[in-house]
Amino acid sequence: MRIPPPRPDSLLGGLRSPVYLRWQAGLQVFWLIALIQAPLAVKGFDWTWLGPTLASIPVYLVCYVAVFVAPLSRLPFHAGAIVALGFVVWAVNPVSIGYVVIGVTLLAYARRARAWLLGVAIATLLTLGWVYAFHVPMVHVLVVFGVGLMAGFSNYLYVRGARRDAELRLSQTEVRRLATLAERERIGRDLHDLLGHTLSLITLKSELAKRLALADPARAQQEMEEVERVARHTLAEVRSAVTGLRAGDLASELVSARLMLEASGIALSVELPDGLDLPAQTEASLALVLREAITNIHRHSRATEARVIITRNGQEFSMRIVDNGCGGLAAHGNGVSGMRERVRQIGGRLAIDSPAKQGTALEIGIPAHARQAGGFA
Repeated sequence: MRIPPPRPDSLLGGLRSPVYLRWQAGLQVFWLIALIQAPLAVKGFDWTWLGPTLASIPVYLVCYVAVFVAPLSRLPFHAGAIVALGFVVWAVNPVSIGYVVIGVTLLAYARRARAWLLGVAIATLLTLGWVYAFHVPMVHVLVVFGVGLMAGFSNYLYVRGARRDAELRLSQTEVRRLATLAERERIGRDLHDLLGHTLSLITLKSELAKRLALADPARAQQEMEEVERVARHTLAEVRSAVTGLRAGDLASELVSARLMLEASGIALSVELPDGLDLPAQTEASLALVLREAITNIHRHSRATEARVIITRNGQEFSMRIVDNGCGGLAAHGNGVSGMRERVRQIGGRLAIDSPAKQGTALEIGIPAHARQAGGFA
């Protein structure tokens, strides 16, 4: 069966198709084998149970796929249809209790937990009714109630965290977009202020030198020397403005890091020297390393506090990123290899201390000879 692409307002579309949901969706379909195999082994071949069971499978698959790819507002309807399907088939095939349990746990993906909890309550009461109507064992009531709550709670926690991560990614993208837009506007104003008057002055002096070229060559030469001096001075100011634009990259990344961690309930403290004085390539690499480290803290550390300490000792530079999380960061996992490569390219070193359950500390050091090679003043 070809699965249609998820709509933007669907569960998969809203969460940017997380791997967990795709894996879970594929895995749970395999229980359909037990739906047929178990009663076949107990009752043998009989169309009285096999016919309704086979007819229920296409309905289940359509509703199950719709839970993930259809609009999220219709998720309770599709999950509820699976629950209803389970009760209808239950009279001839007891294994269809799986439909009921799966439908109830899928309700936990809805926007509100109320739909899931209400679904658990209704399904439990209906199962109790089935106990008396069809002599279903009482243990099935506990199965529907217990599994519906426990598996549903797991789904609820996951999707809540996934939605928060998706919102954070969107907010981070928006923050970077606005920061870039603000920098463009600033550099545009700076260049206008720098070049507007200067270019007018150069134009006037060039026209004057042109008129004096034959009448007073010495004066014309003096004017052109003045034009050259003004042009060189303006070029230096433009380079200074562009350098100022690039120098804000690491500072902007620290602002984004604070937004990401504090939105996740992790307090971030930052210690900075008076000036960074970093070349563009070095600062860009350090900003990417900082972004990767902060992302690891957000996703994997389960920390409550984090610190970024940037220090300068003469011509040496160091950046230390610390958290109080679970530790156990692999030496070559979670983007560490990429961080090592970026630090190596700028002549620095990366040290990791991550004992289990004692937090993680990353320290990036750039020695004096690397700074000089990189063009530091």
